[in-house]
Amino acid sequence: MSAALPPFPAPQEPFERSELLQLGSGDDDPCLRADAARNRARLLEAAGRLVAEHGAAGLTMEAVAAAASVGKGTVFRRFGDRNGLLMALLDHSEKKFQAAFVSGPPPLGPGASPVERLDAFGRALLRRMVDELELQLAAEPSGGRRFSNAPRRLLRGHVALLLRQAVPDADCELLAMTLMAYVDPAAIHYLTTQCGMPMERLEAGWTDLVRRVTR
Repeated sequence: MSAALPPFPAPQEPFERSELLQLGSGDDDPCLRADAARNRARLLEAAGRLVAEHGAAGLTMEAVAAAASVGKGTVFRRFGDRNGLLMALLDHSEKKFQAAFVSGPPPLGPGASPVERLDAFGRALLRRMVDELELQLAAEPSGGRRFSNAPRRLLRGHVALLLRQAVPDADCELLAMTLMAYVDPAAIHYLTTQCGMPMERLEAGWTDLVRRVTR
């Protein structure tokens, strides 16, 4: 069973510099936009309850429609498909994490050295992945989308930015791909579930990897 998701806040505009996929209504009328945002929040609350009670495997478009007392077509129109719904559920925690490393306190946010920030970033992302692992696995994009979806690109771009500051002579884009493989949800699931590896070892391994790459 996955960990309980953070409470959904009142719908609001994404913070500056976010590349998150926006699933809200594009209507120009403010009243229509507000109504669509309220409906979206109600559907996500119902979906969050289902995940908390039954796990991500129990999350279907039909189940969300029943839990929110709306027609199935409403859920499909709002989110497109089950993967769109899963991505929307992750959107809230994604925004919180992005805000933390873009403008939060150091060492995750600005104010620490690039190496310290890179170490803090990986440790924080590992903890987030473990907390949301079932949901992360269920929402994992397939094929080329695994690397091209907006949230994943933003995380990888942040790692590349810190690497350019720490080791400017390296091929930082390829190195960022390598480092992001360490926090891949499928790899974390294998290491923690099948290998029984404790979180402390994963975090220590990330710190060791960062030091070896940047020294």
